[in-house]
Amino acid sequence: MIAAAVVIWTIVAALALAVGRKQGRPGLRAAGEMALDQGRGLAIRLPLAILAASFLIQVLPVDALVPYIGPQSGVSGILIAAVMGGVLPGGPMTSFPIALVILQGGAGLPQIVALITGWSVFALHRVLAYEAPIMGWRFAALRLVASLILPLAAGLLAQGLIALTA
Repeated sequence: MIAAAVVIWTIVAALALAVGRKQGRPGLRAAGEMALDQGRGLAIRLPLAILAASFLIQVLPVDALVPYIGPQSGVSGILIAAVMGGVLPGGPMTSFPIALVILQGGAGLPQIVALITGWSVFALHRVLAYEAPIMGWRFAALRLVASLILPLAAGLLAQGLIALTA
């Protein structure tokens, strides 16, 4: 976690230097104001998202899921996990803790890779709330069909990499 923070802060510092050189104080001030506006919204939503994920984790029937997406479930488990990911509601602050709890409850690593990939590619809530209304149903359908293989491919690749490193 510390390494990720160092990388992010390094990128922020490099971008601040670039903005400072190109636009000076006005550019830095505008960027700071934009960051504060975004931060205010997150300050309200983030704690609620974490709390919602914590509640959801308490009622999620992990024991009932493991037989279907456990390490021995193979390709069918990868497909089931991909579909689960597509219908998993919320953003990363809810989805990643849920995926972690399912993984810790006994799900297979390739299945969780497929779940997260399904969530990032298909996310039904985002398709319905943003993509289809903004881009149109034809575009949304085309993108979804063109992306169908991605969670399966990610899960199978993860399974192969695990087998290579075992």
